Amino acid sequence: MRTSWLKATTAVMALGAGLAATPLRAEDMPTQGGTIVVTYKDDMATLDPAIGYDWQNWSMINGLFSRLVDYKFGTTEIVPSLAKSWSISPNGLVYTFTLDPKATFTNGRNVTAADVKYSIERSVNPKTQGPAGGFFHSIVGQDRMADGSAATIAGIEAPDEATVKFTLAQPDATFLNVLALNFASAVPKEAVEAAGADFGKHPVGSGAFRLDEWVPGQHLVFSRNTNYFRDRPQIDGFRVEIGQEPLVAVLRLQKGEVDIAGDGIPPAKYLEIKNSADAKDTIVDREQFETSYITINTAKKPFDDVRVRQALNMAINKERIVRIINGRAMPATQVLPPLMPGYDASYKGYPYDVAKAKQLLADAGLKDGFSTTLYAMNTDPNPRIAQAIQQDLAAVGIKAEIKALAQPEVIAAGGNKDQSALTWSGGMGWIADFPDPSDFYGPILGCGGAITGGWNWSWFCDKGFEDRATKADAMSKPEDKDARYGVWKAIFTDIQAQQAPWVPVFNERRVVARSKRMGGPDQIYIDPTRVIDYEAIYVKK
Repeated sequence: MRTSWLKATTAVMALGAGLAATPLRAEDMPTQGGTIVVTYKDDMATLDPAIGYDWQNWSMINGLFSRLVDYKFGTTEIVPSLAKSWSISPNGLVYTFTLDPKATFTNGRNVTAADVKYSIERSVNPKTQGPAGGFFHSIVGQDRMADGSAATIAGIEAPDEATVKFTLAQPDATFLNVLALNFASAVPKEAVEAAGADFGKHPVGSGAFRLDEWVPGQHLVFSRNTNYFRDRPQIDGFRVEIGQEPLVAVLRLQKGEVDIAGDGIPPAKYLEIKNSADAKDTIVDREQFETSYITINTAKKPFDDVRVRQALNMAINKERIVRIINGRAMPATQVLPPLMPGYDASYKGYPYDVAKAKQLLADAGLKDGFSTTLYAMNTDPNPRIAQAIQQDLAAVGIKAEIKALAQPEVIAAGGNKDQSALTWSGGMGWIADFPDPSDFYGPILGCGGAITGGWNWSWFCDKGFEDRATKADAMSKPEDKDARYGVWKAIFTDIQAQQAPWVPVFNERRVVARSKRMGGPDQIYIDPTRVIDYEAIYVKK
C-alpha cells in the first residue's frame, strides 16, 4: 500500500522522474575510482546527523551515515538500507523492520536495533538541541521525550538485535520518508559518549564514506568506506576545500583544479559560462523543491502584529531581486514551491504595493516606521539581495541593519528567539527533505520546529494549524492522496493569507558547476533528497 503511494508521488515529481529513462552515453557509464575536489566558502558547522541541517552539510552527513530506508539514486523512491525488509500493520500504526546483518559501523561493530532506537531518541531529546523532534511526532511517546518528561520513546522497541518496531499514535503518510532523513541515522552510543559535544567533528557511522581529516577553515577529507554493506560508491573519496569565494572556485573549476563548485555559479560569472562552448558539460541547471524567503520573528514586537507582517510582504519588490540572480528563479507567492503537490497556482499572494504597506504600518501605530535587523548569509549574491531588501524596507519607513554572516552564524541567529528579527534565507532556502507538502510545514512553520536550534525562524506556532496538519498527515491511504494534497493546499494558503509569517521571495533553480571529467546524469548533481549525491557521482575514465 505504501509503496504504491510512493510510486504515485514519484510520478509527479519532475526532479525524481526521468533518471531511469535517461539514456546513458558511453562516457556516462559509471566507473570505479578517482577522487574529486569540492569547494565551499564557509566551513561546516557540524557533521552530527542529529544536528546538522543545512544544504551544505546535508549531503556529507548522508554519505557518512545509514538509515533504515533510503532513496534510490536520483529519485524519490524508498528502498531498503539498514533494514533489509519491513512490514506495516493493516491499520497503518505498526512498522516492523528487520536489519541487514552485514551493516557495521566504521569502528568495526555491527549495527543493532538498539542503535536505531538510541539514535532516534537522541535526535528527539531536547538536550541534543537539534531540529529533528517535530519530524517524529507520530511515534507514540515522542511528545513526552520532546518535552523532557520521559527518557525514552515508548513507541520505539528493539525486541532483539535485528528487529526494530515503531508504534504510531495515528497513521502517517510520510513515516517512511521521515525514516530516510539524516535525523534517523544510526550512530554508536559509545562513540557519541566518548566524543561528547565534538561528535559532529569526529563522526562514526555506517555510511558509504568515512571522515579522515577535518582542518577547520581549510578542508575536509572523506574516503570510501571499504566495509560499506551496500553497493559501494563510485569514487574513492572527495576533498572539500573551505574558504573559496564562489567566483574563485568557478575559475579554478575552469582550469581543472576543482570538480564541483558547491556554492554554485555567482551571477557575475553565470552569463559568460552559460554562453560558452563548455556550457553543456559544465552547467547543471534544474528546477527544485525550493523556496527562498524572509522569515519574520512573530514572537518579537512589532512583528507580533499581523498587519506589520503583511506590510513587509507588500514592501518587497521580488521581480527586482530575481534580476539580481540573472532571472534564475520565479517570484514566489506562497511557502510551497510550484513542483510540490498542494501548490496553489490560483493564489497570487501579496502584491508589491508600497502605499498599501505604509497604510498597514500606520494602522498598526507605526506611521513613522521602526528599526530592526536583517540577517543574511555573506556569500554572493546574498549581501546584494539583502541590500535590495533593505532599500525596499526603507521605502516604507523600516530601517533594517544588515548582519551578513557565515552560514552557521545565520542559522544560529535564526534559531534564537531573542536574537532573530528578519532573516533572509538565501543560500539556505528551504529545499524539500522529502517530496511531500508536510515537509514545508513541520520543521519550518510547525510548533515542533519553534525551538532553540530549530528551523522555524518565524517562531510561528498555531494550535489550529497544528491540528489541521496532523489530520492531513493521517490521511495515509492511497485513495486519499489527492484529497490530502487539497487539505495541505488550503493550510498553506490560509497561513500566508491570514498570518503572513514569511515573505516568500522566489523559487530558485539550482545551478551547479561541475568539471568536464565528472560523469553521470544531472540528477546525480541535484538529487531531490541529497542535494549532491556523493554515492552516485563518478569520474569519467
